[in-house]
Amino acid sequence: MLSPQDQLTELVRSLETQQHVFTTDPLLVTEKMQAEDGKPMQKLHRRASRIDSNGNLARVLGKIDGRIKGIMVIMSIVWCVSGFLGLFTLLQSNVVNFFYVLVCLLGFHTIMLGGWLVMALINQGRQSPSWFANFVSPSYLIRGKDDVTKAAVDLYERQLQHSGMRWYLGRFSHQLWLATLTGMMFAIIFLLIVRQYSFSWESTLLSDQALIGLTNVLGWLPSMVGFDVPDSAAIVQSRLVTDAMPLSVARQWASLLIGSLLMYGIVPRAIAWAFCALMFRRKKMRLDIKLPYYQKILNFWQRQVVDADDFKEAPAPVAPKATVSAGKKLVALLEYPSEQDNWWQVGIDAPDNDINDIENFGIVDDRDDMDRLTTYLEQHPVQVLLGIHSQALPDRGTLRKLDRIANAAKHGLIVQLLNNESTDTDTIPTSTTNANDPKNPQAVRYQQWQTALAARKIGLIANS
Repeated sequence: MLSPQDQLTELVRSLETQQHVFTTDPLLVTEKMQAEDGKPMQKLHRRASRIDSNGNLARVLGKIDGRIKGIMVIMSIVWCVSGFLGLFTLLQSNVVNFFYVLVCLLGFHTIMLGGWLVMALINQGRQSPSWFANFVSPSYLIRGKDDVTKAAVDLYERQLQHSGMRWYLGRFSHQLWLATLTGMMFAIIFLLIVRQYSFSWESTLLSDQALIGLTNVLGWLPSMVGFDVPDSAAIVQSRLVTDAMPLSVARQWASLLIGSLLMYGIVPRAIAWAFCALMFRRKKMRLDIKLPYYQKILNFWQRQVVDADDFKEAPAPVAPKATVSAGKKLVALLEYPSEQDNWWQVGIDAPDNDINDIENFGIVDDRDDMDRLTTYLEQHPVQVLLGIHSQALPDRGTLRKLDRIANAAKHGLIVQLLNNESTDTDTIPTSTTNANDPKNPQAVRYQQWQTALAARKIGLIANS
């Protein structure tokens, strides 16, 4: 899995490539961070956090991550309880066949641990099993049809298909085995505290000497850490026991049972878990800042003037000068109202244009207004004059509306920038020098509109 910061950064990239409208405009955040210090990865993380100013993206990612981890915790608890109940059922008799119980405890576990070790050596570098990705697929854990939820689900599914996830799967499987063995350990300790057991063994093929040797081999590792092991006399005495045995001998067998479960069950599985955790950390999916999206941002941040005498600033984009046609026109305001009814007379020379040839559409704001306007433009060949307040933000949503109107206008689209207080143009920059003044917020916004209109080749009515 990516780190939470990397996940948020990658989610912002995915949404921005899908033309998603964020709470905070990514373009403005990127521009403001150009002069800030920090490593590239730190600045990308900081940029993503500022774009997600309301925390909505982080909440969706946290919800998915929390539900995946919640499933794993619940499964671990269930496995622990099942191990406890399984061993509790197995130890109902007061006389216990030691080797039979030991095989029930560690037989299948040992086979599975050996199988995992073999598969880990064979399947190096391969992707995680598809069944695991389907089992914890976020599409089953969270419902939502909005862009953020869909992009977050897609991001998690791509992470689950990463080759490093095989170690995540291994760690999870070892975690379930540890939970089962821990439940068994709790059951053994609990039953040995409240009940007195006699331990016996029986065999058709193995002699006493063979069992003595087997027990000594089995008890070598537990004895190294302080667990008692039955001696030869206790082993011979324990054959075919059907009644209570001396308490000292029973305690030796009980100590060997606990030590075997710990040293041959829990400890090897814990080592395998730690190994998978270490390998997952080494093979962990990381943010690829070599993608063109990130390189474009990093290159923009690295731009600086090395020598002021040799530096020549590239000319700022300038929108083409609007050409007013002689035919019928439609005037409309984009999203914001104007305080003057005939605001369009600044851009259209009223004496030379019949007032009846101008259709005042009003304000275009929501989806219904856009549908009504495009339907009209498809049926009437007119030139559109669009009034936009000069302080309006040229964000993706606004520019999408602009592109839609431009595509529908059969005789073209021209734009007139208006002020907030009146339709006078005193505060709108009228020269390149003023437009490039970084200390003038109005000039900065004006230049942003110039850049957007120039890229779309949409004419701008010159201010007088």
